Amino acid sequence: MVVSSKPLADIAPLQPAAKGVTIIQLDKEFVEDAGLIKLDLISLRTMSAIEDTVQDIKNSHPDFDYDKIPLNDKSTYELLGSGETYGVFQLESPAQRALQAKLGASTIEDVIASVALIRPGPLKGNMVEPYLARRHGREPVTYLHPKLKPILEKTYGVVLFQEQVIEIATAVAGFSPGEADRLRRVMTHARSQQEMEAIGREFIAKAERQGTDPETARTIYSYIQGYASYGFCEAHAAAFGTTAYKTAYLLAHYPAQYIAALLSHQPMGYYPPNTLCQVARFRGISILLPDINKSSARFKAAGDSIRISLKQVHGMSRDTIAAILAARSRGPFLSLRDFCDRVRIEKDILSNLILCGAFDSLNKNRRQLIWQAAGQLKKERWAGRQNCGHKPEYALAFAPENTPRHRTEYAAYSGVPDFTPEEKRKYEYRILGIDVHGHFMAQWRSYLKGKGILSSAEIKEKADGAAAVAAGTILRPHRPPTRSGKTVVFFSLEDEYGIVDVTVFENIYQRYGHLIFRSPGCPLVVKGKIKREGRNVSITASHIEPLQG
Repeated sequence: MVVSSKPLADIAPLQPAAKGVTIIQLDKEFVEDAGLIKLDLISLRTMSAIEDTVQDIKNSHPDFDYDKIPLNDKSTYELLGSGETYGVFQLESPAQRALQAKLGASTIEDVIASVALIRPGPLKGNMVEPYLARRHGREPVTYLHPKLKPILEKTYGVVLFQEQVIEIATAVAGFSPGEADRLRRVMTHARSQQEMEAIGREFIAKAERQGTDPETARTIYSYIQGYASYGFCEAHAAAFGTTAYKTAYLLAHYPAQYIAALLSHQPMGYYPPNTLCQVARFRGISILLPDINKSSARFKAAGDSIRISLKQVHGMSRDTIAAILAARSRGPFLSLRDFCDRVRIEKDILSNLILCGAFDSLNKNRRQLIWQAAGQLKKERWAGRQNCGHKPEYALAFAPENTPRHRTEYAAYSGVPDFTPEEKRKYEYRILGIDVHGHFMAQWRSYLKGKGILSSAEIKEKADGAAAVAAGTILRPHRPPTRSGKTVVFFSLEDEYGIVDVTVFENIYQRYGHLIFRSPGCPLVVKGKIKREGRNVSITASHIEPLQG
């Protein structure tokens, strides 16, 4: 959003955009040069998830006040220190989870600093490990100049925030606040090397006039220059850090309500719905299939369970959900026939509802329901309501052997055998994207144990440097920029016991990269060595292969 004391049309060209919004035809870098104020308004689905969580909590705890969440809660800091921060705002990536396990945050200031640490600047500047070493007293806190101590003391001598760059320029080089902010802007949005060199010469010259020797002045300038281009605003970090802490509090104390809200606002965050459901199970929360008489448009927490939403059903539209809820408001559905008489629905969506178990409370035989649906849809009145000009041939794919393919009369399928549990599970996962009854890897556990392949829980008990073999479905493979410029790939392996993070260096990636970045969710076997840092445990890979039985 741009704020001006004068009509914007007198300053810059304007243009109408979508939904009646007017936009200014200036790049963001030039807005401030034109004397305008630019405000970045960030839209976060996390805020909607928090709002839903709070509303659900208040249904059973009317006095709950999100704004009064204590910032010294022991359970919250224990959760953060465990590194099990899946679903926590800003703190759920593998890098952040590893940092939390090593940091052991005990104050809100620690959390705020952690948000700023996992950024390109501190990572490329190799500031994370020195920060941790100083934070835990393993390394002395040192300063390049005595004037830096009051500025950097709270961050153990490490520059984390843009505001610190401004303070350093003011204290060391005698810059006015306006000049210091210009330095920050040049470093953050340098338009040319000449501009950077000019502001650098100015900083060094002014620092010398303030009594700093030339070598120290150049060192200080190089220090802040290396960071400032990736600097994080402290106010921004404080806002994000406080929100991160409060979402950790919600996860620690109200996991069912919070995870249900996260699931309702997908896509968001770092992990897919299936992983969030796995996290819920780790916390003793059961995942319930959608139910045509109980599910709503959102995932709903009820005690120690979460009911899957109608929205999660593949192909489901808002209009169809609204039609189902409107019909149900006049009374529960008594049978599949009753549902079809009261709700206008496409055959493929009806099929998906049946196959994912949404009608199990009315009839647990899903194959029988598929046949009944075909017969119901074939009726002239139903076909006319749907403008359905073709026969419901989709149902024939589920016909049992030796059953006449023309037999579609309603209520004639009492002898139709149900799907096997394995078939049901496959349909549920295909339609919902969630393995409702447990993790896929649990089916492999006996085989894996016989091969000496460890679970994620067993991996986390191994000593640093120990050889280990793990298997799981692959999550979020990614190649972040590195200080050396070499390729390093990170991903996570998930099984029924948890998640273990894997690091793949360039030489190993060259051999196995095609396996890592193939279809997501494919199970892999990873051999390597354990790396243990504080409470964080990961695997450095030496060999990767597909899981084959």
